[in-house]
Amino acid sequence: MPKQVDHEQRRRRVIEAVYALADEHGLEGVTLRDVARQAGMSMGAVQRSFRTKDEMLALALAHVSEAFAARVRAAADEPSPPAPALARVAGDLALLGAERRPEAQVWLAFVARAAVTPAMAGILRDGYPAVQGLLARLVREAAGTAVDAELEARTLLALADGLTVQVLLGQLGQDEARRILDMHVDRLCGSAAGDRPRKEPAVPS
Repeated sequence: MPKQVDHEQRRRRVIEAVYALADEHGLEGVTLRDVARQAGMSMGAVQRSFRTKDEMLALALAHVSEAFAARVRAAADEPSPPAPALARVAGDLALLGAERRPEAQVWLAFVARAAVTPAMAGILRDGYPAVQGLLARLVREAAGTAVDAELEARTLLALADGLTVQVLLGQLGQDEARRILDMHVDRLCGSAAGDRPRKEPAVPS
């Protein structure tokens, strides 16, 4: 009987190999031959799943984006007060923490590639609306209607992306980036609270 081939498992192995090689060498150092060796597969097996390097990288990026979005959704759904939940999710978006550095490096490599590869840019763009919507929900829960939740969500997303780059370049340390993010969230929630009408103390009758 011919051996059954699990195409999904093969693709997962390739994606894991792309991720590992991109972390070590950047995407320019990822070749079909190196991926085959890293995944423990033949060159022919990789080529049967992916016609080109860009096709392989696009699938890897889609997988990374989906896994990242799922993790952010899980973090947002953890029970906690609204303001700390917003700060926690924003920090996860910025990939802060030493354990997140390899993921941040791979993300930045994909962003650089997407700048000159329309198909990959489309994958990144398609992932933003869901994350932005989740952030807007958290902003509304933490700050109420005193702020433009959609605008603040876009601002937080841009800030998180910028902090990821600044930390990777060594312009900011992890702790300093965390303080900047927390300060922004505190100001957002604090200014919103300050804009709410204060209740006058009850006058004894």
